[in-house]
Amino acid sequence: MTTIHEPVTTTATPEELSVWPSSTAEPHPGDATVGGVSLAEVAGRYGTPVYVLDEGEVRRRCRTYRDAFPEAEVHYAAKAFLCRAMAHWVMDEGLGLDVCSAGELELAVAAGFLADRIVLHGNAKTPHDLKRALWYGVGRIVIDSPSEIARIAAAVGPDGHQKVMVRVVPGISAGGHDKIRTGTEDQKFGLSISDGYAQHAIARILDQPQLELTGLHCHLGSQIADVKPYLAAVRRMVGLMARLKEQHGLALRELDLGGGHGIAYRPGEPTMDLTRLARKVRAELTEACAAAGLTVPRLIIEPGRAVVGPAGVALYRVVSVKHTGGRTFVAVDGGMSDNPRPALYGVRYAPRLVGRRGSADLAPVTVVGRHCEAGDVLAADARLPDDVRAGDLIAVPVAGAYHLSMASSYNAVGRPPVIAVHDGRARLLVRRESLEDIHSRDVGL
Repeated sequence: MTTIHEPVTTTATPEELSVWPSSTAEPHPGDATVGGVSLAEVAGRYGTPVYVLDEGEVRRRCRTYRDAFPEAEVHYAAKAFLCRAMAHWVMDEGLGLDVCSAGELELAVAAGFLADRIVLHGNAKTPHDLKRALWYGVGRIVIDSPSEIARIAAAVGPDGHQKVMVRVVPGISAGGHDKIRTGTEDQKFGLSISDGYAQHAIARILDQPQLELTGLHCHLGSQIADVKPYLAAVRRMVGLMARLKEQHGLALRELDLGGGHGIAYRPGEPTMDLTRLARKVRAELTEACAAAGLTVPRLIIEPGRAVVGPAGVALYRVVSVKHTGGRTFVAVDGGMSDNPRPALYGVRYAPRLVGRRGSADLAPVTVVGRHCEAGDVLAADARLPDDVRAGDLIAVPVAGAYHLSMASSYNAVGRPPVIAVHDGRARLLVRRESLEDIHSRDVGL
């Protein structure tokens, strides 16, 4: 696959392609390409289901963040999707990394990522997580509960040193779904300002000379398209910083506002305007610090989905088309094992027929998976050509984040491979999980 196709007239409208990688083209009607590579050729070579990841789109989005926040540290949130190549691209584009486990940490280090540019998160870090983080020398550990303070201090030892931050709950509700709102008091992350737990934890950290408190951290949630919650978070976090300076003479030099910047999964959905976000947050932070008599801290942000989500496309093969109960079900060879997000969060997608030119007449269909669950629905209200049939190829855009990273081997169906496309070439990044892989873990009888 070395031919780079030149974009020509497409049957898809600009609005329809707005949620696809910017390299998407249609050299012939129905023959969609991403990164200069035919999606039909990828499916034919690697099988389906398969994830296609546009390296150029990932890199472009990394640079967009660097340009929007030139004075800030930008850390890619590895939980969205991580493999060695992804870690290398992120590092190459000048971003840091945040991880949530020893597994993510070791994968990143294996790719050559510098540990001092990595931040460890997590509400329930295991002893192994902390041991590996300290052994590798991660840049910061974000303390999420009071019990971690003594555990980290003991692991560091009296002569050691570790930079830490405290995850604070600012009491702000924001996010696209109840399950991804993490800035409120009624969830598992962080320490509350309102009940004093955050302040108490900070006082305990200051009593541990081997722990260096560099700043505060908060994360409001995910799929936030409005700037206002971030501005409210800045005000509350700066207010806490001012109280800490008054009480302890503490001048914190870092403020991490997390990520959660919204992207569109379907045309017309709202997205976060990064330029506006950066401008407004910068102004709010400067003004709030001036009013409180504080030096402006270094800003840290942690995008994940907004970097990799729109760079991915999932490809499925249609297995059957069934008309029943007044509905049309298009069943494909993947489903909730490779994308649990529709079942978990009710996310909605805009799949397209690729590989051939379908009928101009579109019909409402429900794209469902192969798994033995009534909730295994990939797209409940999709519109596909009314001649869609078994053997067709269906492409689902915005499939780069929280698909493979949350995948399972339900029904003993192996997880799909990941194929990188760039400059007309395709290469395997993550191989398909085979039945042998699954069976090899079953060691007893």
